[in-house]
Amino acid sequence: MDFIAERKSVVDAAREISSSGMVIGTWGNVSARVKGRPLMIITPSGMDYSTLTIEDMVLVEWEKNVAEGQYKPSVETPLHQEIYKQRPDVNAIVHVHSPFAAAFAVSGMAIPVVLEETAQVIGHPVQVAPYAHCGSKELAENTVKVLGSDRKAVLLANHGLVGVGENMASALKVCYIAEKTAMTSIYARLLGPVQPLSPEDINTLNQSFKYYGQSKQ
Repeated sequence: MDFIAERKSVVDAAREISSSGMVIGTWGNVSARVKGRPLMIITPSGMDYSTLTIEDMVLVEWEKNVAEGQYKPSVETPLHQEIYKQRPDVNAIVHVHSPFAAAFAVSGMAIPVVLEETAQVIGHPVQVAPYAHCGSKELAENTVKVLGSDRKAVLLANHGLVGVGENMASALKVCYIAEKTAMTSIYARLLGPVQPLSPEDINTLNQSFKYYGQSKQ
């Protein structure tokens, strides 16, 4: 079996989004790019995340041809493929239906940058892609248009949240931070007007975070 590490990263992330409550049942999906190949590994459609194994993962070519796997790939395969095609910097995609982010997706409102960690990790308001049916080409096109060349998260109208990253850990972190920011924003609105960070502060925090942490001696 090839691509063991990539398969494992997808399985582990699928289990995490399920156990964390960011998805219920079999909704949501996870994928990883196979570097140097026009392939991705994605969760199968309609299977319980808690029982997934690396053997259950589906290898899919760019045109949705299944290269390896006994199950059907996620219905959102076209969405993942289009992101990988348009964004060579993205190596992992996590799609969740977390409740606070979904509230913004339903309202058609962007999640504002109200926390320093949102500025640091995401670096932009999380905008809403126009509604289209799940699994459709239109949804894929709407999503990549809003993601653009450098955004890390996008809301799917009346649907959920997509986070992308250079690896699986960073894509998961984007989803966690977006959900926390959405929750904080909703609670803050109960107290009064929400005060987003300025574009200048967002940029400064985002750039400085790239060098945050310990460096090797």
